[in-house]
Amino acid sequence: MLLANKHILVTGASADSDIGLAICHSLASQGAKLGLLGRRSEALEKTLSLLPAKADTSHYLCPFDLTQLDGISEQIKRLVETHGAFDGLVHSASFQGYSPLKTLKPQQISQYFDLNFAAAAMLLSAFAKQQQSRPGASLILIGSAAGQKGLKGRCLYAASKAALASLVKSAALELADKQIRVNCVAPALVSGSKADKQFAMLGEQQSQALIAAHPLGIASPQDVADAVSFLIGPHSRKITGTTLNVDGGFLAG
Repeated sequence: MLLANKHILVTGASADSDIGLAICHSLASQGAKLGLLGRRSEALEKTLSLLPAKADTSHYLCPFDLTQLDGISEQIKRLVETHGAFDGLVHSASFQGYSPLKTLKPQQISQYFDLNFAAAAMLLSAFAKQQQSRPGASLILIGSAAGQKGLKGRCLYAASKAALASLVKSAALELADKQIRVNCVAPALVSGSKADKQFAMLGEQQSQALIAAHPLGIASPQDVADAVSFLIGPHSRKITGTTLNVDGGFLAG
């Protein structure tokens, strides 16, 4: 129960997000009180029903579209007024997909950067405000190995995640005087529904090559959740401004 009485906001908390659901379950299992943020109430209700029941923990739902960037600060303020200041943030919400250069359209840039980067920046801004987060708070952005290694056909996704890793470094310096830590967890391919769709699209030969590019094997959603738990908990109290790769060795090759 390392996170007992800790108040943590998790974005991308819908039950149909393999990583988001694993993160919520892991944090709740350690005693945290969770704010579950996502676009769809019914998907958040499903997540809530799957969390371990604890009589002294009151999780709550926060239906909100993070692409409404102007509303993020006010939304966090309302949550703090109702539920108290935060001890942590996990920004797991993400826009994914393919963006080949030859078919690139201007509106796609906003699709990727509004949610993957701009929403993260506005969340950090909100948490930096006085009384929005407690001293010792830990803020975690879910990045991607794609932000550190080129991927064919995914230039916008990779660029948005690279920007996220850079944001973490500057934000960590700015918030250190408030004793607030900022870090990034960057998985490569993660097993689950999205990976299954990717394998189906690639075909057998390319799928096997992608699997082989992960020497320790493909990470599970729980592997990502374990890294988040470490960085948000007390055992990482001197770690800030870093990106923890959970990639099965993908970036080592």
